[in-house]
Amino acid sequence: MLSIVKSGGTLGVDGYVVDVEVNISSGLPQFITVGLPDTAVKESRERVKSAISNIGLSFPIKKIVVNLAPADVQKQGTLYDLPVAVGILAGSNVVSSENVKKYAFIGELALDGSLRAVKGILPIILKFREEGINKVILPIENGKEAALVDGVEVYGFSSLKDIVSFLNGEIQKYPISLDKDELLSMDLDNNLDFAEVKGQHSVKRALEIAASGFHNVLMIGSPGSGKTMLARRFTSILPDMTFEEAIETTKIHSVAGILKGFIVRSRPFRSPHHTISDIALIGGGTYPKPGEVSLAHNGVLFLDELPEFKRSVLEVLRQPLEDKVVSISRASGRFEFPAKFQFIAAANPCPCGYKNDSHKECTCTPKEVKRYLGKISGPLLDRIDILTYVSSVKPQELSSMSYGESSKDIKQRVLKAVDIQRDRYKDLPINFNSEMTPSMIDRFVNLDLDAENILNMASKKYNFTARTFHRVLKVARTIADLDTSDKIKTQHIIEAINFKLSQEVFDGI
Repeated sequence: MLSIVKSGGTLGVDGYVVDVEVNISSGLPQFITVGLPDTAVKESRERVKSAISNIGLSFPIKKIVVNLAPADVQKQGTLYDLPVAVGILAGSNVVSSENVKKYAFIGELALDGSLRAVKGILPIILKFREEGINKVILPIENGKEAALVDGVEVYGFSSLKDIVSFLNGEIQKYPISLDKDELLSMDLDNNLDFAEVKGQHSVKRALEIAASGFHNVLMIGSPGSGKTMLARRFTSILPDMTFEEAIETTKIHSVAGILKGFIVRSRPFRSPHHTISDIALIGGGTYPKPGEVSLAHNGVLFLDELPEFKRSVLEVLRQPLEDKVVSISRASGRFEFPAKFQFIAAANPCPCGYKNDSHKECTCTPKEVKRYLGKISGPLLDRIDILTYVSSVKPQELSSMSYGESSKDIKQRVLKAVDIQRDRYKDLPINFNSEMTPSMIDRFVNLDLDAENILNMASKKYNFTARTFHRVLKVARTIADLDTSDKIKTQHIIEAINFKLSQEVFDGI
């Protein structure tokens, strides 16, 4: 007897529908799974057999063929255990086939028949909604994540035995419900505050501008000057994520299997070690998975000790920094992973770390400095809007310095500037100044005469590329927004140019 059970899988960070076709027929007892299953899918037959037997039901001693359609797409993971088990039970008339057709099924089975959570639930449920599948049965641990999607009734269970009773009408179960307004009003747990950073006013100003306009930042300074401390507090001044952004980010973390809880409400902060490979950073593999740049989507990617990263690793950042997306091509197809993140980097000015430091003498030769900083290519530097120097503070001076401005106060100014930009770009497919195209720059960036003359002089003197020229204008537009000024004035353009000219530390490269 043939039974068909709806299920789903993931390709990249997107879901797709899978029809689990189970055919039970006479013949030598065997269990065959086809449809490009990986090892985990093939091994499901042992879990399914044990689960059915251990809940007190008889496993059919017949020929069982399971086809996972579409058969030309590789199937991965343990999420097909439950639909296969339900298909066998429906084919054996243990459960009502008509009731089975009303639901889609996802879940891993333990040998005792209990259900275990699986990854990648959210993109699958979103695809179900798109395809008109509006009822899903899955492990209770995945219930809240799946219930984030409106228009789909989600039923969470802890065991196969309860599912059998439910499908046969022996017990009642109600869909899981979530209060979306309550989720959005949740207090975000962030104990890091800029008030803890004493001094460093110019760097805080640079980070405030970056947060306001979605600009990339490179901080250069001696070891212990506070670069990492400042970077880790950057998310505390960023606007809170919208529900749509939270869903996008949760999808990626769910597929990667690193989802904590059932939704990502705080902006991600990813800080990979400098020994990371280019595939781990950008994403990929035989069956492509999101890398660090995608896990930082709608958040921050922080690379500490930037010149210590392999040059090949840094160069793969060019595409996501420019396009906000990662494209990976494999024999099995082309995959796209979203990668809209703010890039924050920190670097020492030389191998020993003390070039231009007023408290300690540098021991590096010019050749060593050139080789060290030469790992950061010109094209990558061109994609960084703000470069700022972080000066070290003597320990004995810290006790006499007062605490700085709080993240809450800085965030209020950031939010005002963000609101100005959202109103400005409400009819365009962008939200921030850093995303402006050249035609948008011509439309929205208005300089007074003095500011225009200063920019032209600086551009000629320092040989700005076209990209650098445009990035200076974008930063100046953000500075003007923080001042609630429609026109870009002299002080705005000078500050923007100075942030770009901080790359004098790269002279001679």
